[in-house]
Amino acid sequence: MENKSLKGWLYLLPAIIFLGLFMVYPLIDVFIYSFEEGYNSASQTYNGIGGYNYSYILHDPYFLQAVKNTFILVVITVPLSTGIALLISVGLSSIKWIRNLYQTVYFLPYVTNTLAVGLVFMILFKKTPYTDGLANLILGFFGAGPIDFIDGPYWAKMLVLCIYTIWVVMPFKILILTSALASVKQDYYNAAMVDGTSKFRMFTKITLPMISPMLFYLIITGFIGAFKAYSDAVALFGTNLNAAEMNTIVGYVYDMLYGDSGGYPSYASAAAIVLFAIVLTITVINLLISKKHVHYV
Repeated sequence: MENKSLKGWLYLLPAIIFLGLFMVYPLIDVFIYSFEEGYNSASQTYNGIGGYNYSYILHDPYFLQAVKNTFILVVITVPLSTGIALLISVGLSSIKWIRNLYQTVYFLPYVTNTLAVGLVFMILFKKTPYTDGLANLILGFFGAGPIDFIDGPYWAKMLVLCIYTIWVVMPFKILILTSALASVKQDYYNAAMVDGTSKFRMFTKITLPMISPMLFYLIITGFIGAFKAYSDAVALFGTNLNAAEMNTIVGYVYDMLYGDSGGYPSYASAAAIVLFAIVLTITVINLLISKKHVHYV
C-alpha cells in the first residue's frame, strides 16, 4: 500500500514542482512585494514594510477607474455572452443537419487574432474625417446623429468594448454548450412529451439542470477571463488606456511595471493582490451558489 502511495506521489511530482515554481512561488513573491514600500527593482532595496502601497492604489484615480471599467465589463459581458451562447446553442441543436457548419462559423472569432478583430471593430465604429463608420451609417438610417464610439463619450467606448468582448468569448461558450446539449439523453425528453410537457418547461426542468455543470464552468471562467481583460481594450483604444479612461486592473498592473508610469513593482504587486482577492471572492461565492443550483449526474 505504501509503495502504491509513493508511486502516486512520484507521478504527481513533476506537476507539483511546476505549480510550485510558476504559480505558488510567484504568488508569495508578489504578496511580499506588495508590502515593501519604496521598492527599487534596480538595487533590490526598499524603505520599509507596511500597507502604504495598498493605500496608494486605493486612492489612485487611475486604479479606481480601472476597477470601475473592469466591474462594468464583468457585470455586462458574462451574463449576456453566456445567455446569447445558450440561445444559439439551443438553436444549433435543433438544426442538426447544418450544425457543424454553423459551429465552424461561430468559432471563427475565437481563433482570429485579437488585434485583427479589434481593427475590424475600429473600422465599424471609429469616426474619421472620411467616414463615420458602419455603425453610424446604420444609426443615420434611423435618424440618429453620428457618435464617435472610439474617441467619444465614455458610455459609447464602454459599449463598444462590451460588444467586442462578447463577440470574442461567445464562440468558445457556444462550442461547450452545444456539446453539453448533445450529451443530454433523449429519453428524458421522450418521457416529458408523453406527459404533455411544454417545450419551455422541458427546457427549464430538463435541459438547464442537465447542462448546469457546463453553465457553471462557463460562468466561473467567464468571470475570471473578464477580470483579466486587457488586450481587448488595447486592440480598440491603443496602449494609452489611462488617457482614454478605458484601462482595466490588469492594464493598471502592466502600466505600473512597464508603461509610462512604470518602475513601481510594489504598486503593481498591491494591485495584483487586490485583483486576486476580488477573483477569489467571486469564485467562492459562485461555488457556494453552485451547491444548490448545479446538478451533477
